[in-house]
Amino acid sequence: MSEWLPASAVITGGASGIGLAVAHRLAQRGVRIMLADLPGTALEDAVAAIDGALAQPCDVSDPKQVDSLADAAFDAFGTVELLMNNAGAGGPRGKLWDIDPEQARRHFDVNVWGVWHGCRAFAPRMIEQDVPSAIYNTGSENSFFCAVPQTAAYIAGKHAVLGLTESLREDLPAHVHAGTIVPGWVFTGFGDARVMQYGMDLDDYADLIVPQLLARRRFVVSHRSNLRRVDERMEALRISYADFGTDDENDVRDVIAHLTSP
Repeated sequence: MSEWLPASAVITGGASGIGLAVAHRLAQRGVRIMLADLPGTALEDAVAAIDGALAQPCDVSDPKQVDSLADAAFDAFGTVELLMNNAGAGGPRGKLWDIDPEQARRHFDVNVWGVWHGCRAFAPRMIEQDVPSAIYNTGSENSFFCAVPQTAAYIAGKHAVLGLTESLREDLPAHVHAGTIVPGWVFTGFGDARVMQYGMDLDDYADLIVPQLLARRRFVVSHRSNLRRVDERMEALRISYADFGTDDENDVRDVIAHLTSP
């Protein structure tokens, strides 16, 4: 894979887990790092472990704090060449009708709106700076299928991150790339350690995905077994469509392309 190396990176949810592991590997390549996370010792310890890294306390559910994060990053670095909207939380567990809707909304405030706020605050400035750059949003295998039963809010949120990112891609000029990180099961502090311990080793995971980030892949992936689940969904769709004839004249993308062509 050909490698693009950003001069600077901002990583939300950077005090632990995937965000921190990626930060270490980028810093080893000479990338200047700003870690954003909730204030506290975890953020302080994370920054202290990376030479030259900067810390910015930030609750991504609050758009004003995300705006302040963008201000701090551009003031410190001049340009921000990689934004990793990685902050997230595990959602409420249970059957959908048993979940308190307010809990689900609070979950979306972080896992969906946190990504939205990051894209909104950083993308216009990244467009203006006119250097090769990238926005990566952390989705999940749950962006494509239901990996864990009875996690409707989490799964819906991760599907939303995928859709948000795919739409964002079309809003950006060529020099600003957008992609989705699609973690499978990785051993982080995201859940109960008695269960999470069966996931992929975090260091192994980071070693797999960083080269894909630096190759500016559309999808940054890790667990090949996910393809089986993705294919199950696509096959069900193919079966459903098999009874219909062609109706290409009604394809929205083709019609838009025709209407907007010179």
